[in-house]
Amino acid sequence: MNSDSDDALSWDGDEGSARGEPVRKKPARTPSGSAATASSERPADDPTLPEGWNAVGRGSADVGRPQNEDEDERPALSTGMLLTLGVIGGVYLLYSIGWVVGGMRLKPLANLIVADAMYVPWFVLAVAAPALWFLAVWVLTRARAGWIRVALLLLGVVLLVPWPFVTVGVIGS
Repeated sequence: MNSDSDDALSWDGDEGSARGEPVRKKPARTPSGSAATASSERPADDPTLPEGWNAVGRGSADVGRPQNEDEDERPALSTGMLLTLGVIGGVYLLYSIGWVVGGMRLKPLANLIVADAMYVPWFVLAVAAPALWFLAVWVLTRARAGWIRVALLLLGVVLLVPWPFVTVGVIGS
């Protein structure tokens, strides 16, 4: 058995690819002896592409991707915007924790006035409100200017303060 180490790294028909030339496969022969093409309507050398496809240079990231005019390339968020979103997101997370702590401390007093069936849904909504506000602002201001997004997030910081936690605190009265 005679083996060459270069044979293990190549396939039949790879001759042109090492030199950077396109590899053209020979058409397969049918039993009648005529050359068969990949598509019966057009020859294999036809450069036309199906509708919606874009021909680009070899080595490009867009090779074989369908062309889509609707696709809008949004620029990445700046470092300042990412930092601002992270800080405000952290404040909203602390607000959710504050609503949990404050709401649990307020529950015995609230049970004197309302039943659990009324208190629990509003408690859950109060805990989820900061996350819902952040998500709503993120989705609804996607195509807007960055200052609008920041302004709406700061408005949420003012509106969603966990007042049961602020007034009673962790220790309570």
